[in-house]
Amino acid sequence: MSRIILITGGQRSGKSKKAEELALSLASDPVYVATAHIWDEEFGERVRRHQERRGPQWTNIEEEKFLSRHNLMGRVVVIDCVTLWLTNFFFENQNVEETLKVVKEEFENFTKNDATYIFVTNEIGSGGVSDSAVQRQFTDLEGWMNQYIASRANEVILMVSGIAVKIK
Repeated sequence: MSRIILITGGQRSGKSKKAEELALSLASDPVYVATAHIWDEEFGERVRRHQERRGPQWTNIEEEKFLSRHNLMGRVVVIDCVTLWLTNFFFENQNVEETLKVVKEEFENFTKNDATYIFVTNEIGSGGVSDSAVQRQFTDLEGWMNQYIASRANEVILMVSGIAVKIK
C-alpha cells in the first residue's frame, strides 16, 4: 500500500533536508526525483548544492513533468518539489483549471504503485498578495494542489525555521 507524506513550509524552512533525513531513516537506498528546470546559473548552483548534500546511496532521477514514467514500486521516494513541478506544467498554458486537472491525474498515476512518497512543497500563499495576475493564479494553483496532496497524505509536516511540526 502506498504511503504519502507531504512536507510543506516557506522558503529555506528546512523542507528538503527534512525529506532527505526522513527518507534515509526509512531506506538505505532512497530515490530522489528532482522536478526542477534549470532556468539560470544561480538556480543551477542551488541544484548543485542539493545534489552534493546527498550521498552515493541515493538514486537520482531528473523528471520535470511526467513522474509516472518511473516505476518506483517498493521504494522510498522524495519528490522535490511540487512547486517546480507545477511550474513546468503551468507555464505551458497558464490555465489553472487545465493544469490542475493534468497534475492531479499525473499524481494519481504516479502514486498508485506501492511505495513511500515524500512530496516537498512550498506554502507560497503565506506571503503577501502579488500584484501580478499570473502569479496570483499560480499561487491559487499551488494552494489547491497542496490541499489535494494533503487530503491524500498519510502524514503532513509543516517546517517552520528548521523545526518540523506534525499537522496530520
